[in-house]
Amino acid sequence: MDGETRLQQLQQEILFARRRVYEVGDATPLQSIRLENDIDLWVKREDLSPIHAYKWRGAYNKMAQLSADELKRGVVTASAGNHAQGVALAACKLDTKATIFMPLSTPRMKQLAVRRHGGESVEIRLLGDTYDAASKAAHQAAKQDGLSYIHAYDDLAVMAGQGTLADEIVMSGHGPFDVAFLQVGGGGMAGATAAWLKVHYPDIKIIGVEGEGQASMAAAVQAGKPVALDKLDIFCDGTAVRKAGTLTREICAEVIDEWMTVSNDEVAAAIQFHWEQLRCVPEPSGAMGMAAALKTKDKLKGKRALTILCGANMDFEQLASVARRAAVGALHRRYLKIGIPEKSGAMYSLLNALPDTVNIVDFQYGKIDQHEAAPVIGFDLNPLEFDGLKKALRDGGYEISEVTSDIDVNFRMIHYDPKLFAYPRFITLEFHERPGALADFLREVSPHANLCYFNYVYSGERVGRALLGFEFSSRQEHDEFTDHLDKADAYRDYKIVSKDTLDRMV
Repeated sequence: MDGETRLQQLQQEILFARRRVYEVGDATPLQSIRLENDIDLWVKREDLSPIHAYKWRGAYNKMAQLSADELKRGVVTASAGNHAQGVALAACKLDTKATIFMPLSTPRMKQLAVRRHGGESVEIRLLGDTYDAASKAAHQAAKQDGLSYIHAYDDLAVMAGQGTLADEIVMSGHGPFDVAFLQVGGGGMAGATAAWLKVHYPDIKIIGVEGEGQASMAAAVQAGKPVALDKLDIFCDGTAVRKAGTLTREICAEVIDEWMTVSNDEVAAAIQFHWEQLRCVPEPSGAMGMAAALKTKDKLKGKRALTILCGANMDFEQLASVARRAAVGALHRRYLKIGIPEKSGAMYSLLNALPDTVNIVDFQYGKIDQHEAAPVIGFDLNPLEFDGLKKALRDGGYEISEVTSDIDVNFRMIHYDPKLFAYPRFITLEFHERPGALADFLREVSPHANLCYFNYVYSGERVGRALLGFEFSSRQEHDEFTDHLDKADAYRDYKIVSKDTLDRMV
């Protein structure tokens, strides 16, 4: 069967899927965001579905077509996240048993979500370090126990279920759209959505969006068959598919007009954009379409663009990484290593030399040389402001180098040599998070100590927190330092680091 015939069959199956999927969930909303240059951007809110992702549609549509005997025996699948929740929900509604194989690395939050949707109808089996290992075990169990395997994407009924979200877009009456940015993992949602949109909006341009290090579908389309990637990036874990499906490759080859990739930092920036515009937090894969739209917005002037927020099941712990990446992805957060003399007052002079408009969001410094220092400072600013900052520093005689992509900076590895510290004293400092607050504090204490360690990162709170290390030329100056701290008024609170902690640090 050729791709065109498969496409026609899929479009027919989407019509049949309408009746089934709404037995367990309602249509999700389509929301508009107005951007500059007369860009009309629309977001399909699949995060508001029963499992906070679109996967319930395909899983239920497939399982609702199983015979009574097949349902009695049960089903099996492999998934690291949203598909597992969709199968669990369907198993509960259809009164069948679902065995779900998940990698050992599956976050606890996603395991709990599967159990919440499936209850007694679900058995989770954790196996292997990767989805591929879990999938192999699931297929073996299906063959051995005579269970129906529910594929996450490479199945016509599953794809048809996913296609109902496109049907809702058409039925909303907000079309037509000029372009749609569809994230692609296995290709089930993208292929089905594109197939349905092209029936009703013949002139629409479909852009398939893949993550850098995940572009298995574009590779498959180019090769004319599924090919396995040697390495797979899993930051966008919902679209992390090493090898595209056979059916989905045929469909995507027919309906995707253009392919593009987005970086993890660009995805993180898109997550922040969703929060700022719609007060929702997509999982990384859920924001990939928006990342592509924002990346190409200069070409969208006067156009109506469509994106799919396809899921919002992200671990809370991942938010910290997303927040840091977001500023980099939006080209707002940049890091500079700045050379200064290793002497008392030099750090204050540097901070005082910075333009008043710059916003410091990260400060990493440890003493590693008796004569020269090289603090790393992270700034939140736009490209034009960054150019102005570099010029101001160079005009002031400072040697600078950009280290935004350096591994030790990204992991905040603050290098220091405690053997160089003379009579050290460390404090934790709380200060009012306002421009110039740290510079004001350093101005007051610089005459009395030399800064040998500086660790601060912006947290988004009104109060900033930093770990600071100071050294002194004598024991007397060390002991008298608390008197100077008590007199300084440019901070909120400080605490002396205990001797036990100090011993471990130095």
